[in-house]
Amino acid sequence: MQYLILLTILFLGVPPFSYAIEVSPTEEHILFALEQGKAAANSKTPPSHLFWRFGSSEVLQPHGMLMTKLGGVAVLSAHFSFRAARPTEEDLHRVLEDGFLQVSVIVFGSSARFAVDSYMLLKQGERLIKPAKVRSDSLAHRSIVWPNSPSFKAKVVASFPYDGFDPLVPTIISVFPGEGGEVNFDLDFSTIP
Repeated sequence: MQYLILLTILFLGVPPFSYAIEVSPTEEHILFALEQGKAAANSKTPPSHLFWRFGSSEVLQPHGMLMTKLGGVAVLSAHFSFRAARPTEEDLHRVLEDGFLQVSVIVFGSSARFAVDSYMLLKQGERLIKPAKVRSDSLAHRSIVWPNSPSFKAKVVASFPYDGFDPLVPTIISVFPGEGGEVNFDLDFSTIP
């Protein structure tokens, strides 16, 4: 079975499973993520590029990334592969046992403290999912167009328990910067590994 999975990965370049945020990844999922990490290292792709990205590709527009279990395995594998090593079972266990989906979003504002007390929610239909914790930059960084608008950028990171949302449902990520306003991202969680 593992030989067939590796052939699928190497020759077809497609995963041997359907996409959705995997709350309980199988051995096949894990093997595929490990191979993704090795392939990224071989092509000199930075490990951070293995996380699922969303939002605008424009540097001065809100954007973010999801850090899923399988994304974490791929990143871990890439880091080890850059050193010609493999993650240990303990390393993999630590990533796979994490009970939270991490959502990191870059937002823009007009003052250095605009992101203080920012908040984030997931919306699935009429249901609002609150994070277990949220943190944000207390002091935003100057944007590349400072002093012009948008002058500052900051990161808001939230941790959502995997058992608190449906990984197969379209989802809106809503970010509420402390200075006011709202930034929304429409995602289809069923297409994210």
